[in-house]
Amino acid sequence: MRTKEKEEVQGTIYSNADLKKLILPLIMEQLLAILVGMLDTVMISGVGEAAVSGVSLVDNINILIIQVFSALATGGAVVAGHALGQRNREEAGRSAWQMVLFLLYTSLLTTIILIGGHRTILRAVFGQVEDAVMENAATYLIVTGLSICPLALYNGCAALFRAMGDSKTTMYISLLMNLLNLIGNALLIFGFQMGVAGAAISTTFSRTVAAVLIFYLLFREDRDIHFRHRVTARLQIGQIKRILYIGVPNGLENSLFQLGKLLLLSLVSTFGTSAIAANAVCGAVANFNILPGMAIGMASLSVTSYCVGAGDYGQARYYTKKLMRLTSVCMIAVSLVMILVCRKMLILYHLTPETEALAVQVIRYHAFMCMFAWVPSFSLPNTLRAAGDVMWTMAIAIVSMWVFRIGTAYFFSNMFHWGLIGIWIAMTIDWVFRGICYEIRYHGEKWERKIHD
Repeated sequence: MRTKEKEEVQGTIYSNADLKKLILPLIMEQLLAILVGMLDTVMISGVGEAAVSGVSLVDNINILIIQVFSALATGGAVVAGHALGQRNREEAGRSAWQMVLFLLYTSLLTTIILIGGHRTILRAVFGQVEDAVMENAATYLIVTGLSICPLALYNGCAALFRAMGDSKTTMYISLLMNLLNLIGNALLIFGFQMGVAGAAISTTFSRTVAAVLIFYLLFREDRDIHFRHRVTARLQIGQIKRILYIGVPNGLENSLFQLGKLLLLSLVSTFGTSAIAANAVCGAVANFNILPGMAIGMASLSVTSYCVGAGDYGQARYYTKKLMRLTSVCMIAVSLVMILVCRKMLILYHLTPETEALAVQVIRYHAFMCMFAWVPSFSLPNTLRAAGDVMWTMAIAIVSMWVFRIGTAYFFSNMFHWGLIGIWIAMTIDWVFRGICYEIRYHGEKWERKIHD
């Protein structure tokens, strides 16, 4: 297998133009999602603190659910990508439909549970909160709960478009979805004075439109993956097992990661108001810092899945190195900009001098570490997942998170009283450990045999 590494440049599957067409729309899509999310928060904040608090509580639940379905979508996209690499469009189409069907069934069940037990769930997760906050949270959870099924469908279909190397279509649909959401928010929140209910209706409507549109586009027979003549209501257990083999470990990893973030938020809350505000702002700003890495990571998963399906691990390694180098260059460039202009960016948040000083310290530290530790920790495992080496990546991520990210965070807090910066230092220690483990695994050959085990 390793001898192919010297041959991969000859007859490469993806040209630079192909990679550019795949990556640039993904970057635009990610940027759009972050910007619209910020505007969304600003609009809801105009309703009052109880509304913002209620929505933010529910968003923590929604993010957890979305991550699970996104992981399942990834599993389906990887399986379909393997089939495309084997030049088997029929198999790719069948596995794609089975993934979408499974997402529809499980998301429908999730919706029923979420809406039926919304107050029990909110009380169990967040305990006793103010009545006004609880009412807003309940309203937002019920209405956005109806969007879980469309969003799961959208994520599944978008993953299939990326597996085909077509990220431009998903970018345009994402643009439409976010524009509809913004217009709907403006009309329903400010025009019809519907408050949180208006924001939730706008979100649900925009997601539904996007899901219907992208689902319809996958019935075109000229696409490498399409649903024409493959629609059935029956789940095929063999296909579902293959999808779940990739999706479940990835979903479990993402879910426990989100749970870990919730635990650290409870620790941050003990540091005082300035630390809570600074952490929230830093989390939002950090999204811009890692944006190119996240976008290129999606492209890398699609590219390497195709190479693995074709049985060409030489090219899988070639594109892994190529895309990691590109990610590193982008991350360094963005990080340097963040270090230089972060203080000016924080003007938008109207922070107190104490909170601003803390936020600047954290943002600059995070940007510095992104230049060196982020890529091995988050970009490299995409290749391992594409090859089916999901159990190993999941185990490393979970152990590292609980030992280093959470364990050292509490240690720094209790022993050295480092406060918020200690939380972020612990996070980057987690990055470094995971990156080292993934590098060791990648430079071996066991991951190349996983898909055939």
